[in-house]
Parts: sequence; C-alpha cells; structure tokens
Amino acid sequence: MHPWDPWGELLGYEPVDVARDPAPRVRRPGAVSGVGVPVDILETDDAYVVYAVIPGVRPEEIQLQVIDNTLQLSGEVREPSVSGNWLSRERRFGHFRRRLPLPGAVRVEDAEAEYSNGVLIVRLPKAAESGARSIPIRRPSRM
Repeated sequence: MHPWDPWGELLGYEPVDVARDPAPRVRRPGAVSGVGVPVDILETDDAYVVYAVIPGVRPEEIQLQVIDNTLQLSGEVREPSVSGNWLSRERRFGHFRRRLPLPGAVRVEDAEAEYSNGVLIVRLPKAAESGARSIPIRRPSRM
C-alpha cells in the first residue's frame, strides 16, 4: 500500500515505487479522485441510464443538467459534525462534479431521475435520429 499522493491524484497516476515497478500505471478511463462519484452508464434500445453512487447527499442537493449531449451532475458531500477523535478516515467530503458525454442526443424534457439508498438513477430517453427520409413529390393542382 502506498501513502496518499495528492500530486498523483491531480495528474491521474497511481503512486509508483520505481525500484519495484519501473512501469507507471495509468488509471483506467473514468477513474475518479478527490470526492469521486463512481458512475455506470447503460444503453438500452430507447434510453441511456446513468447510475451514480452518491451516499450521504439529499436528492435536493444534487444538480443535474444536460448540455450539448453531456450530462453534468454536481453537488456536495458534507462532512458530518461529530465530536470525538477520528481513528480512521477514508471517506472524502466536498464538492463534486462529473461531466458524462452521451453517445447521442436525448429528450431532456422526458428525462427522469430517482435517488434511493445512495444511488442516483437518471433515465435519459434517446431522441429520434434524423436519418434519411423519402420526400414524396405530388403533382401540382390544376387551376
């Protein structure tokens, strides 16, 4: 186990012990650091469904927006006010923001979101694609 390295988190690399492992390991895409919000995105025939793990936040404190086919979720995980001395601290507190590019256009007006047991589920119906379409030609009406 390596000690916490704030520069490694900012740069997206895991700490490396060059004497033992000369090849640095890059975090996999989608990895989070700081106040991280792990996210899964599912594509169905008619929608994109986003599952975000955000425990300890009230639903009204989470902001959701779709801008240019990108879902943005943001909010704050607040530190509990307790008395005593911490013996161990693994959770992180503070602001979070995730921008999730979507593979296609969505109908924002029909989007739905629910929050239960620390998991936010956002359903974004796909917009009808504007594919090729035949245009019928009609005969002019006679005057």
